[in-house]
Amino acid sequence: MADSGPWLTIVGIGEDGWDGLTAPARAAIRDADSVMGASRHLSLLPDTGGAARIAWPVPFADGVPMLLARRGERVVMLASGDPFWFGAGSVVTRALEPGEWVAYPAASTLSLAAARLGWPVETIHSVGLHARAMETLRPLLAPARRVLALMRDGAAVTDLAAWLVAEDFGASDLTVLEALGGPRERVRRFRADALDATDIAHPVAVAIEPVGDGRVLPCASGRDDDWFDHDGQITKRPVRALALSALAPRPGEMLWDIGTGSGSIAIEWLLSDPTTRAIGFERDATRLARARDNADRLGAGRLDLVAGDARSQLAGRAPPDAIFIGGGLTPDLVEALRALPRCRLVAHAVTLESEALLAECQGRHGGDLLRIELAEARPLGRKRGWKAHYPIVQWRVAW
Repeated sequence: MADSGPWLTIVGIGEDGWDGLTAPARAAIRDADSVMGASRHLSLLPDTGGAARIAWPVPFADGVPMLLARRGERVVMLASGDPFWFGAGSVVTRALEPGEWVAYPAASTLSLAAARLGWPVETIHSVGLHARAMETLRPLLAPARRVLALMRDGAAVTDLAAWLVAEDFGASDLTVLEALGGPRERVRRFRADALDATDIAHPVAVAIEPVGDGRVLPCASGRDDDWFDHDGQITKRPVRALALSALAPRPGEMLWDIGTGSGSIAIEWLLSDPTTRAIGFERDATRLARARDNADRLGAGRLDLVAGDARSQLAGRAPPDAIFIGGGLTPDLVEALRALPRCRLVAHAVTLESEALLAECQGRHGGDLLRIELAEARPLGRKRGWKAHYPIVQWRVAW
């Protein structure tokens, strides 16, 4: 806790500059010893007296130590719009104690865009694509979605349109919103496959209404296997749905997927909620690369992948809330995992030997055993018959 109250004032500034600031924000700037912000933000201020003007460096992280070094002075930090909506505010305040800072936000691009489009804010899915891949949008490509994406610059808007075309959503409606709230404001509407503007100015956001023949990624776990590139070593769709049900992902939780293979379990875990986290352990380099490609393509690029044998790679990792083992469970691995804090474990077995191990583990440590027997209708001569898959035994336990 700061002894003498806040030394840092975080001011959200819009494209209307000084005129759009609240009275407390203006007073903080007038009284400041120094004002830090991007050169564009500093240029929006009139002459405010003797405060030193310090341009925030690129990359952004380099400016945080510069700011902290001025602790004890009266410092104003300028940020775009609402500093806590895809903004710099949360990055800076992570390094501060409560009471060291106060914030005066301006209207965010989200609220301004909603006002221009007539969209209820609560219906909009917002994404910051300044430093993220376009594939972050993949789970959101559905005709009922309304998406607002913050873009790096005009070239990125062109890249977005090309990516939508490649995903067979070229008929999507794009509303390009430039410099909202200021004298340079401009709002234009295009189809993704007909976007030909070369004069898109920063700052820019794009409102996306997906339209097209592209595949829509389902919301429920147990997506079709062909969403994932694999070599046959994949937890199949019905079994994957049962595994995710047993793992029971919750917001903010961490999964360890041991022997991740194609990454399908970890990816579906991550798709369940944007705050979930996952680490996939895999010994095979080819499968590891394939899991990376699958995760990136399906909008789960935050999947952390670790090469090597899981038993030797567990130390020092963020502790899991849930663990999935698709195969290769050993008594030593069970004992190592049980030394972890409170956790849920789901393990699958196909062979008689691994099934016997799961039965032994269940007898020793408790939990539930489930035998999964599936069969699919296949041609049998001129008729059809049931083709059975190998039965799978699932052990689910929590401690």
